[in-house]
Amino acid sequence: MAEWTEAERYLLEHIRSGDQAAWAQLVERYQGRLLAFARRRAPRHADPEDLVQDTFLQFLRGIASFRGQASVETFLFLILRRRIIEMLRGKKLAACNLPDSPSDDSSTIDIPAADASASWYVGRDEQRDAAKTALAAALKPLVQSLQEELNFRDLQILEMLFYAQRPNREIASSLGVGAEHIAMVKHRWLKAVRSRVEASDQSWASVDSGGLDPAALDSLLSEVWEDQRPSCPKRSTVGGYLLKTLDEPWQNYIAFHLESLGCAYCKASLDDLDKQTRVDPEKLRDRIMQSTIGFFRHTTR
Repeated sequence: MAEWTEAERYLLEHIRSGDQAAWAQLVERYQGRLLAFARRRAPRHADPEDLVQDTFLQFLRGIASFRGQASVETFLFLILRRRIIEMLRGKKLAACNLPDSPSDDSSTIDIPAADASASWYVGRDEQRDAAKTALAAALKPLVQSLQEELNFRDLQILEMLFYAQRPNREIASSLGVGAEHIAMVKHRWLKAVRSRVEASDQSWASVDSGGLDPAALDSLLSEVWEDQRPSCPKRSTVGGYLLKTLDEPWQNYIAFHLESLGCAYCKASLDDLDKQTRVDPEKLRDRIMQSTIGFFRHTTR
């Protein structure tokens, strides 16, 4: 399920061949929004610039195996988010998940039996990866359909259910609808997701192979939603919101997505567009380029 744009495909092909100019273009394109995100979410002891530099290093080290299962932006944010989570867990903070990122809650981590074998871990991870792949493939077209139909009320409900993991009654109160309506939308959505999965090459068994209870399935959907960000607007749309050039339904939805839902990724893009960065962007880019120069020396031999 490749999601590269033509520009991304071009840059990646040239970066793999050792083109430092292409790498500099990619760094310049994404460093600002990554830095804005790191400033919002990193623990106080962390240096946001270091985190962004580490993110680009990790991306570059794995670029040979990157097959475009997600966009470059999504992949970079995923690396950065996981790095921040690792730092928080390393400090043994009470809350292991990022604010507004409930899918990383340590309470969802499976605890195996004491005599669990290595194959148990491998099998569990393979099942979970297969389930996430099937769900991700189903979510994106369903979310796009809601956006095309301007059905932002249902989309808001789903974001609050699966991204924010808020209870039905809280969502109902926030949106001014009945709790039974929230339950109905959720039921209809899960039915549509299941239908999508079964219509693809996957089977629902690939998702429910472990006999997932409703809470576990909700948690898995939240994890997929956080990783894949199917409802996040394009950066150009966030820019349109900033300039107030969007049609009213879109303007209101983006306001909800940023303020009520509190999407940190899109807030990072908004910060980057609105304020740029509070450090000299050339200084950070130079740091990143210097730290990755060895990769290009190796590829050009």
